[in-house]
Amino acid sequence: MPAAAPPPLTLRQRRRAVATREIVEAAELHIAGNGPAALSLRAVARSLGMTVQALYHYFPNRDALVTVLITKAYDDLADAVQRAADTAPDDPSIPPFVTAAEAYRGWAIAHPELFQLLYGTPLRDYAAPAEGPTTHAMRRMSAVFQRLLFSGFTESQLAAADTRTLSPALRAHLEALSPNVASALPAPATVLMLSGWGHMHGLVVLEVFGHTSFMAGHQAEIFRTAMRDLLTDIHRRIPGAPTPAGRAG
Repeated sequence: MPAAAPPPLTLRQRRRAVATREIVEAAELHIAGNGPAALSLRAVARSLGMTVQALYHYFPNRDALVTVLITKAYDDLADAVQRAADTAPDDPSIPPFVTAAEAYRGWAIAHPELFQLLYGTPLRDYAAPAEGPTTHAMRRMSAVFQRLLFSGFTESQLAAADTRTLSPALRAHLEALSPNVASALPAPATVLMLSGWGHMHGLVVLEVFGHTSFMAGHQAEIFRTAMRDLLTDIHRRIPGAPTPAGRAG
């Protein structure tokens, strides 16, 4: 029996949803123009022609607004990565992982201030709620890359991946992680995932923060080459993986 449709929103609920969306959009514009550190409820309220006391009816403090902004930014970034993965061209030289990584880079370049909100200097006195919406949104994007990296491999293959020799302490720590944290990957695959993520993300950070401008427009080619090499190296470390000629990479 199909689930019953939820009741329609009341007029008051619809108005609140519209007002909340306008506040979030105004906050995003404020961040784009002034950077995350300059975010203030008073400035956002002023841009909407409302008092800060009225804004408190929707967001009781700055942290509540920041949590919504970070969650939305993670979701927007994950949407861009997922769309790229779903619409990747049928081209063996550009695997879906590379296409998704390029979407990650493209979103960061197009939204540098929101990218800084996610990965830049932490906002003073802000702490994301433990196991809250920001954490779940971040894990959603991580799951996309995990699937693109390891789809087609068995758990035993991932458990036997060559990550040199993990210390007993590190292996025990990885194996004891909550499935929500490590997405139930075997310890060697978690190491590969973190290493690959750091490589990809590090190149994007360098570019977004202007540290590779000396490449004079060649950053996209460098990034694509690095991501193809990264994927090839990760798969080379997994026993039984096809050669690059047999697996897109």
